[in-house]
Amino acid sequence: MTTTVLSWIWVASGVFLMLLILLHSPKGDGMGGLAASGSSMFTSASSAEATLNRATWICLSIFLSLAIILGAGWLNQT
Repeated sequence: MTTTVLSWIWVASGVFLMLLILLHSPKGDGMGGLAASGSSMFTSASSAEATLNRATWICLSIFLSLAIILGAGWLNQT
């Protein structure tokens, strides 16, 4: 029962994580922009972007923690 509930939470956090990543704004020219825009890449994020970053990191930590717990089989009662 616990494994099933955690599996559903893991799937939901994976879907939510994908949505959060897609909501992020593009950060410029990709790898080609690293050399050209040196200092402009370290500007401060707005409040909405900071909240989106925080939510993404929290969802990522939930997803990875559940992946480790479910993958290691710590909840199996054998």
